Amino acid sequence: MTTMSDAAVSEAEKEIERLMTLHPKGFDMSLDRISRLLKVLGDPHLGLPPVIHVAGTNGKGSVTAFCRALLEAGGYSVHVDTSPHLVNWHERYRIGVKGGRGELVSDADFADALRRVGEANAGQQITVFEILTAVSFLLFSEKPADAVILEVGMGGRFDSTNVVPDPAVSVIMPISLDHQAYLGDRVELIAAEKAGIMKRGRPVVIGHQEFEAARDVLVSTAERLGCPVAVYGQDFTAHEEFGRLIYQDEFGLADLPLPRLPGRHQYANAAAAIRAVKAAGFTVTEATMEKAMTTVEWPARLQRLTEGELLQYAPLGAEIWVDGGHNPGAGEVIAEAMVAFEERQPRPLYIIAGMINTKDPVGYFRAFADIAEHVFTVRIRGSEAALDPVVLAHSAFDAGLVAEPAGSIAEALQEIARRQIPGNSPPRILIGGSLYFAGNALADNGTPPA
Repeated sequence: MTTMSDAAVSEAEKEIERLMTLHPKGFDMSLDRISRLLKVLGDPHLGLPPVIHVAGTNGKGSVTAFCRALLEAGGYSVHVDTSPHLVNWHERYRIGVKGGRGELVSDADFADALRRVGEANAGQQITVFEILTAVSFLLFSEKPADAVILEVGMGGRFDSTNVVPDPAVSVIMPISLDHQAYLGDRVELIAAEKAGIMKRGRPVVIGHQEFEAARDVLVSTAERLGCPVAVYGQDFTAHEEFGRLIYQDEFGLADLPLPRLPGRHQYANAAAAIRAVKAAGFTVTEATMEKAMTTVEWPARLQRLTEGELLQYAPLGAEIWVDGGHNPGAGEVIAEAMVAFEERQPRPLYIIAGMINTKDPVGYFRAFADIAEHVFTVRIRGSEAALDPVVLAHSAFDAGLVAEPAGSIAEALQEIARRQIPGNSPPRILIGGSLYFAGNALADNGTPPA
């Protein structure tokens, strides 16, 4: 397991804190600053291995995880850039290892890249995400690999990852309402922003889209740019049959194990990843797909806690799930997964939630209105945008749920345990509402991503 020493954490975090003072907090969508900085660094983004560029409102992280699993199962080395991190900053960078599982960036390499990028920026205004994106380009250009998976931070058109001129494939995952203040208040507008990562003539894979209007914008943009395009439900698809995942595209059909990541929504995510890796020009065999379905991992996406510190506070035998989904679309797919769990093994569902003030808490909670017994709301640690637990509890109430604030995740688990009636089924507990809150849970549990 790769971890950062206290000294390295301190050095890196101090540098990140210093960089935060160079630009006002918040978002400022532009490619000018990152382009300037990369030029000073020698344009490392132009020297990357083939790039799989991933955008979308939901499913970005999961499809990234599936793409990585597929490539590694095929013997390829792959660098991966994701955001945000859950517990430690260096989770954002996974360095490819030939013939093996990629590893989180080493302490020394991360600190060195941060220092070099900071020096190249020379005190000019910059956002921290732009700095961290430049770090990824620097790291990935200097270490050999067969592929890079690059996840968009927000939007697409003006996201700082969108300086890569010729991705091997652009992948657009499900689009729903999120970040409306920056991307627009209609799915068509958000789709147009995310379609901005498409590059003329380069392959595009469009994942499952709930909204026809969003899909139409994506398809029309790809056609206008002359991009070879594959659309979920039209050019490739996946479904469950007799406990197996059936994947089909124009190249044929594969009978696969169900993905290791729980939830029916992961079938479509797995399918998009398979089609994307093929579109990027990599060989994908049925054996590769089988291995990827059973080895894929993605922390805080319906991750079940089976060991760790938090279990001591919960009722004996309780199921504890952590998921970082944080918008109405994510709430719906998580709720669907909870219903599927309930069908297999009935248990009362409790939610422990923390959210930030840029999200739609009522829309998120509404998905659970008919299935959750009770909600406990907790303030997210380490975020100035964290919603007050009392305000968040009112949002849950407005969505039709019974809710109350709690001082911590452990305190909420203890209260659930106190309410447990002897002889009744132990509860199912969902800790979610934000990736930052999911990170709090994994930190409290002593099980950070590795």
